[in-house]
Amino acid sequence: MLRASSQTQNLADDLDLTAVIDSTKDSGLPHGALLIAFVDAVLGKDGAALNAARNALLKESGPEALVDAAGVIATFMQMVRIADATGIAIDTAILEKTQEVRETLGINTFASAQNTLGPNA
Repeated sequence: MLRASSQTQNLADDLDLTAVIDSTKDSGLPHGALLIAFVDAVLGKDGAALNAARNALLKESGPEALVDAAGVIATFMQMVRIADATGIAIDTAILEKTQEVRETLGINTFASAQNTLGPNA
């Protein structure tokens, strides 16, 4: 999803996905640091941090961007939970296309990766 939307916005060549795991890097995405902080806060347990991240994103990006970001987080979490709960594996074509990014971001080490990668991956 990110790859396709970044291409339509002519951002694909400028994005650095490793900013997701290394906060010292610039993702190249407009308001990327604020978006990453918002995601981290949503997934965390600190209400004050969530309020601060939400307010910062609202101030810099506006209400539409905040709602879009919240919607993307919620949708992604829903899809991941369904896939994990049912053991849905990623198909071979997607595995091949995402191999480098999964390795770079350490996604293959997530517990749920065993549903897709199996013991021989």
